[in-house]
Amino acid sequence: MTAYTAAELMVTAAARKIRNGEIVFVGMRLPLLGFLLAKCTHAPRAVGVYELGIVRDNPSPRPILTMGDLPNLYQAAWLADTGDAMALLQQGAVDISFIGGAQIDRYGNLNTTVIRSSNGIRTRLPGSGGACDLACLAGRHMIIMAHEKRRFVARVDYVTSPGFGRGSGWRQQRGLPRGGPAGVITTLGCFSFDPQTREMVLDSVHPDVDLETIQAHTGWPVAVSDRLETTPAPTDEELAILRRFDPDGYWTGPRRTENA
Repeated sequence: MTAYTAAELMVTAAARKIRNGEIVFVGMRLPLLGFLLAKCTHAPRAVGVYELGIVRDNPSPRPILTMGDLPNLYQAAWLADTGDAMALLQQGAVDISFIGGAQIDRYGNLNTTVIRSSNGIRTRLPGSGGACDLACLAGRHMIIMAHEKRRFVARVDYVTSPGFGRGSGWRQQRGLPRGGPAGVITTLGCFSFDPQTREMVLDSVHPDVDLETIQAHTGWPVAVSDRLETTPAPTDEELAILRRFDPDGYWTGPRRTENA
């Protein structure tokens, strides 16, 4: 088995969540590679929608660092603008999206707006961008984040992108018509959400990670699946594809998980 980085493991786990034929709102950073990996392996009929208004039904021919790089425009199925991309989302055409945040809580609510400290000082963050739209309107969304206790908190300081609010039935009560978070992929493990309580549940721990480490980096008692497993490592084929699209490790090098 070829050695791999934590970021490569996260990208591989994300790619495996994409089903063949789905319309994917791709997002920046690791999801850029996750879509390409899925497209080149198990999901050749997946279609990628990028926030700038790009729609691709084929992989970009060369490595890209951002969604707006020229190789991502070349032979795209559609070159439109952000309004058109968001219209696809509003119409319910997007099956799955990928987002992240500065904070997350046990119900999958995300904060990218403000961090409050115990002494009253606030740190202003970039805000929603399109993340709230994705959390509300995609069929389901996957969350990708670095797993740190300051990020995994019992209750987020501000709900920028809603997950399951305070538990079962919350999204329905707020009139949110579509899925909500389907899972969380972190630098330590992979989570799903309990269909009854809507609380985050640990499904797998990454190789060389134990439950004690995950609990120590989480701000609430972690619910653990009865079928807990080890996250499958990337195959040699998957790593070869990732490194073809990210040859210099810009997104998947050893130090790239801090911005996941």
